[in-house]
Amino acid sequence: MKRGFYTIMSAQFFSSLADNALFVGAVQLLRSSAAPEWQQAALVPMFALFYVVLAPFVGAFADALPKGKVMLISNTIKIVGCLMMLFGTHPLMAYAIVGLGAAAYSPAKYGILTELLPASQLVKANGWIEGLTIASIILGVLLGGQLVGHSVSAALLSIDLPFVTTSIDTAPEAAIAVLIVVYLLAAWFNTRIPHTGVEMRPMPSNPISLIPDFWTCNARLWRDKLGQISLATTTLFWGVSGNLRYIVLAWAAAALGYSVTQASSLVGVVAIGTAVGAVVASMRMKLEHATRVMPLGIAMGLLVILLNFINNVWLAAPFLVLLGGLGGFLVVPMNALLQHRGHNLMGAGRSIAVQNFNEQACILGLGAFYSLSTGMGLSAFGAITAFGIVVAGFMWLIKRWHARNCREHAEELEHLIAIARNDHLHG
Repeated sequence: MKRGFYTIMSAQFFSSLADNALFVGAVQLLRSSAAPEWQQAALVPMFALFYVVLAPFVGAFADALPKGKVMLISNTIKIVGCLMMLFGTHPLMAYAIVGLGAAAYSPAKYGILTELLPASQLVKANGWIEGLTIASIILGVLLGGQLVGHSVSAALLSIDLPFVTTSIDTAPEAAIAVLIVVYLLAAWFNTRIPHTGVEMRPMPSNPISLIPDFWTCNARLWRDKLGQISLATTTLFWGVSGNLRYIVLAWAAAALGYSVTQASSLVGVVAIGTAVGAVVASMRMKLEHATRVMPLGIAMGLLVILLNFINNVWLAAPFLVLLGGLGGFLVVPMNALLQHRGHNLMGAGRSIAVQNFNEQACILGLGAFYSLSTGMGLSAFGAITAFGIVVAGFMWLIKRWHARNCREHAEELEHLIAIARNDHLHG
């Protein structure tokens, strides 16, 4: 791997670490203020909101500037969201601003991979960056859980800076203050990311013109016989896993009686399995064989339902590792295939924006459904059953879709797979 790749990974690690720790802090902030359960569930769709609303613009923005600079601007927006949460803005509104920063960050983070590396290294690079991202999820959720826990928060709140008076009086507020420092560290790494030499594509003078361009790019990727399968798979995976993060917290409280600090460790256990699956996929899978992993998605959906029958943490931990492992092995090759097709069809930034729009729209839709259902009395067990059925059912339909493509568009698929095998072909 080129040296700049490791700088990108470092920046991504610390930014994602803070994102996931902040989620736990925001949940605890809402609970400590006696906010209703639906508001806690609504954190996930609120984070996804700007991914969907700004999708036509963030891809073009990522292609108009050096991607390290885009990542730096995005991290600054996340810091603004933290400050808003710290000084009285409703957590849902402030967390949406952090989501705005993440929406702008993502096309640059993934888009730079296709600028820096050849197609033959994309699965490997995705394995490493997803593995590191998932490691940051594990550590971020654990960090957030510890920061809002009694012992660490008491130590933080006891710090008395001379001549400085702050309004930081609770454990979640102390946690958020620490996470601002982590975002600043990520921003420093952003300044060290090298310029890839790829020609920039200026933003149009009329940004509204980007909307029809975005929908053209979206339609082009959905029409592509490999792009449509990888896009459908990753959209479903991230839509469910994005909401599963909160559902595991709710399940741990209902089935095991866990607090936020205790339950955060189980979210980390899922991420451990996903990291292992991602790294194994990066070593074992090739880009042209990515579609072979689809049966794992069906298995993953069925396993989610079995979570309802587990009420012992010693059984839950290995089960959640297995569940995460299947997800990691599924998403890494599909992500790489989607990036490859998108880069060939429309450019890195725009393709990642299309991917984010679809994935975050799925998170937004499922999260809104779950939040609404929670407000109407749906239990965590009912939500887990619904999510498992959705995953298994839709993955089966996607698998059937690809099988039909193989029968009816065999020549076109063979051409696209030949492109994936060769670093120097485009199409």
